[in-house]
Amino acid sequence: MSKRDFYEVLSVSRTCTEAELKVAFRKAAMECHPDRNPGDKQAETRFKEINEAYQTLSDAQKRAAYDRFGHAAFEQGGAGMGEGFASSMADIFEDLFGGIMGGARGQRQGGRERGSDLRYNMEVTLEEAFQGKTATIKIPTAIACEACAGSGAKAGSKPKPCGTCGGTGRVRAQQGFFAIERTCMSCQGRGSTIDNPCASCQGAGRVTRERMLSVNIPAGVEDGNRIRLAGEGEAGMRGGGAGDLYIFISVKPHPFYQRDGADLFCRVPISMTQAALGGEFTVHTLDGGEAKVKVPEGAQSGKQFRLKGKGMPVLRSRDVGDLYIQAVVETPQNLTRRQRELLQEFEKESSAKTHPEAEGFFAKMRDFFVGGQ
Repeated sequence: MSKRDFYEVLSVSRTCTEAELKVAFRKAAMECHPDRNPGDKQAETRFKEINEAYQTLSDAQKRAAYDRFGHAAFEQGGAGMGEGFASSMADIFEDLFGGIMGGARGQRQGGRERGSDLRYNMEVTLEEAFQGKTATIKIPTAIACEACAGSGAKAGSKPKPCGTCGGTGRVRAQQGFFAIERTCMSCQGRGSTIDNPCASCQGAGRVTRERMLSVNIPAGVEDGNRIRLAGEGEAGMRGGGAGDLYIFISVKPHPFYQRDGADLFCRVPISMTQAALGGEFTVHTLDGGEAKVKVPEGAQSGKQFRLKGKGMPVLRSRDVGDLYIQAVVETPQNLTRRQRELLQEFEKESSAKTHPEAEGFFAKMRDFFVGGQ
């Protein structure tokens, strides 16, 4: 009996894309899958035909050979259902048995299941991030039941292997010509059952308690950093291993300093006379000390001063960032009559040398807009 054209089998055109080919294959395979047509030999034959067509057309080299020579290109070697068959069927299995297969893969054998990881959000000040600290936290979590030592069984008894799955946590079922493994419903995939559950934990092997933990916050932590405490999460079911505890750090905004990595920035207002005549001011640093900043004569607003080594420590390093002070010249307000008179006298005595940037700016603007006319 001659084979049907592979494009006809999948109901696609010869110019179809890979995506269109895959969609057509999934649809056709789902319709005639043996599990949906039990005992239907014709559907089983059609299913094999669909897979053979897809295996050929989904491979670029095989498709090119088929387009040129047709079925004759594979009469000697055969297109077959080789190594690519399992991968091409993955999507079909996901649609048909996704929940069942996923459940089987996700279960742990022997009745023991690892405990869940826990998250704890901790807020620290910038000073605490600078110095580091040891914090005590209180968390409600599941711990191993002391009455049954985490087994879930009443004292004097033990869990026994599940009679349905023989302790594997999975049962095997024949689906057409496929063998499907599913989670054992008798033991929920644990592989064991408990006839006499512990009264304290009702057979879970763990109970909920509030725990106190000491956490070391290293110097230099940044907003968004996390600290992992291995084995400090929830206890596992029926003696399974404990999960981990993750401490997520957030740093509170500081009233004076802004942080950028290991560097700190601070805006400091200075008077107009201090900027003009020069001088100095003192700032407090996060290490508890003070630093003097010298202002040169004629300093402009936005002038930045760098204090080396006065920034934040770098996490797990000996490096330290810098502190940048930005001077902001403050225009005087609420002037007295005498102050106003003095400023007016100063303005009369001013020249291009007194305000070179302003004079230069307006001269350039005048030349640009008026000089070119």
